[in-house]
Amino acid sequence: MLMHLSNLALLAMAAPRGGEGQPAQASWISTLLPLAVIFAIFYFLMIRPQQKQQKRHREMLSALQRGDRVITRGGILGTIHGIAENVITLEIADNVRIKINRDAIAGVQQNASSGT
Repeated sequence: MLMHLSNLALLAMAAPRGGEGQPAQASWISTLLPLAVIFAIFYFLMIRPQQKQQKRHREMLSALQRGDRVITRGGILGTIHGIAENVITLEIADNVRIKINRDAIAGVQQNASSGT
């Protein structure tokens, strides 16, 4: 306990002082600058790439058409048989169709020659 008090006293004496014995105050710019740098790093490393990915996914969903082979977020592979506003009918086998929400589509298959 005594050691802590002596360390605090030494730190208080070593603190930079402004005019007339007042402690020096940091400018608000130097206080906010590290926060701004951290925010910029987070924006360019995390937020912006996620926004780009979401934009590409929205564009892919709006470009879906009948006959496209797709994969759902649950891993179901199928061919689009019909498209309503937000509901897509997938044919996952011969004469086996399911209805799913448009947002459940994870991607379009590039290789159209693979079988179901």
